[in-house]
Amino acid sequence: MKYLVLIGAVFALGATAVQSEPSLERGTYLVEGPAACGNCHSPMGPEGPRPDMHLAGRLVEKSQAFTAIAPNITPAARIADWSDAELARSIREGLRPDGSLIGPPMPIPLYRGLSDDDVMSMVIYLRQIPAVENDPGESVYNIPLPPAYGPPVESVGAPERGPRAEYGAYLAGPVAHCIECHSPMGPQGPMSETHAGAGGFEFHGPWGTVISPNITSGEDGIAGYSDEELKAMITKGQRPDGEAMSPPMPYANFARMTAEDLDAVIAYMRELPPLPSGGSLE
Repeated sequence: MKYLVLIGAVFALGATAVQSEPSLERGTYLVEGPAACGNCHSPMGPEGPRPDMHLAGRLVEKSQAFTAIAPNITPAARIADWSDAELARSIREGLRPDGSLIGPPMPIPLYRGLSDDDVMSMVIYLRQIPAVENDPGESVYNIPLPPAYGPPVESVGAPERGPRAEYGAYLAGPVAHCIECHSPMGPQGPMSETHAGAGGFEFHGPWGTVISPNITSGEDGIAGYSDEELKAMITKGQRPDGEAMSPPMPYANFARMTAEDLDAVIAYMRELPPLPSGGSLE
């Protein structure tokens, strides 16, 4: 495999770590663009996230394994009492200030790879969004959670930005967590380390049941699509034959991505080793 799948890793092999200053502009771009935080943290209607309840929390998934509630992350919620460092740690390490762990489907193993500047930019943005009063409840897990997702994250740099697979791996991993949603679900969560991009993850919502497709480079994945067709599917939810694609893929968020970032993600997908759909390695 040419590039490492980003599970707790910072970036693909050969990338150069760079630093920039955290900013509201960058945080706005990440949260409302490729990170698509509202796709889980905003209540859903048949057409997707409700704009009047932006980031106010909702039930994400209910199964035998867990009832997962994405909390309210507006300034009306408990994060208003957390320090910036505590909020950043909850995003990147899954640890709340009281020491409790955030469970799946929050993609903490991927978020551990968020750069210092990007996670702080997201914090800056969350601090100034409109407060929305809403209590979506608490998550309940019937599966054991680990004591932590790894050792404390000290410092993380991001790969150099540009329309290359190395930066696309960072965007599709720690930022947009495409690899989580497009890998099959195993007993302990998405099988991103062994079945990256093979599809098969089931999503349930007002739209019904949707199964994520294979996005690896092989014939079961994206080999038959041009870059322009992939861009239309990612940003418009439109297949090459004109058929509309279903939620919960956050098309509107991905439409905010820069052309360069979109090119980087597609370059990364072209490098994913081919796997059969559904994740079988046979």
